[in-house]
Amino acid sequence: MTLTVAQKRAAFRALHEQGCFILPNPWDVGSARFLQSQGFKALATTSSGHAWSQGRRDGAQTREAVLAHLRQLVAATDLPVNADFENGFARDPQGVAQSVRMAIDTGVAGLSIEDSTGDPAAPLFELDVAVARLRAARGAIDQEGGDTLLVGRAENFFAGRPDLDDAIRRLKAYADAGADCLYAPGIRTREQIAAVVAAVAPKPVNLLVGATSEFTLADIEAMGVRRVSVGGALARAAWGGFMRAARTLAEGRFDGFADAASGAELNDLFR
Repeated sequence: MTLTVAQKRAAFRALHEQGCFILPNPWDVGSARFLQSQGFKALATTSSGHAWSQGRRDGAQTREAVLAHLRQLVAATDLPVNADFENGFARDPQGVAQSVRMAIDTGVAGLSIEDSTGDPAAPLFELDVAVARLRAARGAIDQEGGDTLLVGRAENFFAGRPDLDDAIRRLKAYADAGADCLYAPGIRTREQIAAVVAAVAPKPVNLLVGATSEFTLADIEAMGVRRVSVGGALARAAWGGFMRAARTLAEGRFDGFADAASGAELNDLFR
């Protein structure tokens, strides 16, 4: 690796200043290095993709396991890495601040904090609590030099509370609390996207595109979005190929290997 952590963080911030870039989500070192070989400018971790690779459900990873994964990916590539840091692995602001300091120490260029509780009965933190958690994350980043990008996430559409007005209210509050970039995973329509972009302008917005979409990257850029991530979609695509091949193999057939990657190509890539 040739770039310092400070250089990666500066490059990551610069990507958010204009235009729109794709922030693909690897789940291990090999997928991260392949994505770098394809010319992407930055990467983001995926909590779901990494959890599945460890035989666990999304959200079941420990903070220690996630921190180890972050260190591994940061060391594997010259690209800036944005951490899917779930809800900060704590409920109270002090705990979030402690977790954020640990994440910064891994060398990530950015990290996101969700407002989801993990409790199906009350899936979102009350707004005042969620804001206090974001402010604690902001304070931790500032104490550690201030160059790590903070992403505030409103989880309404993922938490069974698909209320756009509430999501926007939350995103605006997170922007005021110090989030550098805003993210409401699950919004899909042109109207929803435009409303979120307008509400938090001029701060950048991340859009999740985790499935086939009617929009091109040019369409999304025209809506004012600054970055597009894909969450666990690449991991699910890889799992889809593996599962199809394994199921045909269990039936005594070998045609599931028809679209397998070339071993020679992979060896050349990782040589």
